[in-house]
Amino acid sequence: MTDDRLPENTLRAAAPQVARGFVLGAVDLVPGVSGGTAALVLGIYRHLIASLHHISKTVLRGVRGDLPGARQGVRRIPALWLGGLGLGVLTVIFLLAGPLEYALTNHPVPLAGLFFGLIIAAVILCWRQLYSTTPLTFALVGVAAVATFLLLGLSPASTGASAEAPALWVFFGAGAIAICAMILPGISGSFLLVLMGMYAHVLAAVATRDFVVLGVFALGCAVGIGLAASGLNWLLKRYHDLVLASMIGLMIGSVRLLWPWPSGLGGTELGLPTLSTVWLPVLLGVGGFALVLGTDFIARKVRTDETPVAI
Repeated sequence: MTDDRLPENTLRAAAPQVARGFVLGAVDLVPGVSGGTAALVLGIYRHLIASLHHISKTVLRGVRGDLPGARQGVRRIPALWLGGLGLGVLTVIFLLAGPLEYALTNHPVPLAGLFFGLIIAAVILCWRQLYSTTPLTFALVGVAAVATFLLLGLSPASTGASAEAPALWVFFGAGAIAICAMILPGISGSFLLVLMGMYAHVLAAVATRDFVVLGVFALGCAVGIGLAASGLNWLLKRYHDLVLASMIGLMIGSVRLLWPWPSGLGGTELGLPTLSTVWLPVLLGVGGFALVLGTDFIARKVRTDETPVAI
């Protein structure tokens, strides 16, 4: 049950995690910037994943009836370390959700341009993590991209905050899926929320302090990370390139949802920009692109090995 990668569970070790949580929370709000990459830059990725694995194993021991093993596991959970990180994440999310919701509602075209640049850069990061490129890899990317592009075009529903709020079970499912992105640097949980049409709804729930919705979403996150900590790692160990190729294709196809013109994140229709609407989305897109690649550059400098840390 022991895991030497677990962080020190003391107040002294937990205090700096609050500041790291501020950074991680800000990154998690922005589609295209991976929380996993940010955790790498901050030097806490391995501790974080080890802690999540440990919690998942502890819960499984309890479910299987191994109460002594579960009690031993509970005692070793780095609750103070995780608590400090969680405090920082939640604080900055509640502070920034309001401004982001305002921008999403009132400036969907420029915001779509920013997100477009972020996602294109994220595609490059994911491609770099492939061990090798084969005809099957390219085929999976192409199929996933085309399928995603066409499926998004079938739904005329708005992805903006004005869309009708979904049922609680949808928030649960969205949380379970989006949290899986934490396991893999290069994939953003916020991007998955945008793709599912849930980004605006989750932002609105945070901004309005809708704790019922947030509680259901958080429960979905807890269930999702418990499953992903083992399941996604199992898939990546055995089918690393196939899983990544599918994710890359999904992100490429999603540009239909993020294309700024004519309505940005307000719909999936495609159009050409006018002279008055072209410059700001393009500038924000270039800035977002540079931000993601710059973050990855820093991550590569602080990384101690070249092995993809997601596995």
